[in-house]
Amino acid sequence: MQKVWTATELEYAFLFTLRKVNSINVEGFKPFFRNLPIDPYIKGNYRSRRLSRFIVAEDKLIKLPHGYLFQSKEYNPLLGDIKREFAELEDALIELDIFRKLVLAFHDSCKLHPEAEIGVHQIRTICSPDNLGNPAPEGIHQDGTDFIGIFSVDRDNIQGGETHLYAAKKEKPVFSKILNPGELLLVNDHEFFHFTTPIKPEIEAQGSRDVFVLTSPSLLTE
Repeated sequence: MQKVWTATELEYAFLFTLRKVNSINVEGFKPFFRNLPIDPYIKGNYRSRRLSRFIVAEDKLIKLPHGYLFQSKEYNPLLGDIKREFAELEDALIELDIFRKLVLAFHDSCKLHPEAEIGVHQIRTICSPDNLGNPAPEGIHQDGTDFIGIFSVDRDNIQGGETHLYAAKKEKPVFSKILNPGELLLVNDHEFFHFTTPIKPEIEAQGSRDVFVLTSPSLLTE
């Protein structure tokens, strides 16, 4: 079982920060979002997903064995207390230098300890004129981890998809922003709840929102 640190145990604890990762050209990521398997745990077939976990050793990524995503109902009332299994990230994606830069940006910004596992979720949410896409079907929530990173890759023909952070569920958000491609939002999961509003098309056609979500610990078990 991976250790989730308390806020006082974290050697380095920020609240949240938004940064533009200028060293990453998101165009290199886009082809890999066209071949994502449907998330079988969400009704409506509007979300596709892959998931892998890594550790960082001397600026290199070490991919860890396949695992199962597990969250308690305390953190995920919609899909908690079940093991969820997703296809691994594609090898060709993992081998990209921009992918390594993304994981290192998360690792270094959060000042993670050397053995910290990082889960990388590759997620596409789609919408159509008849159906909204819901990036956060579980509502305002925490993940039950230490740190979260949300990296925007693409917004194609959509409106909405605004990310909110809350100090408490029933309070007004302390942060509200549409994340533009290339922006990385880093969040201390001990301190904030997060949510992203539904998306709908700008014109009468399908729209999509592509992101990487990074977490440490990874919340994956073997």
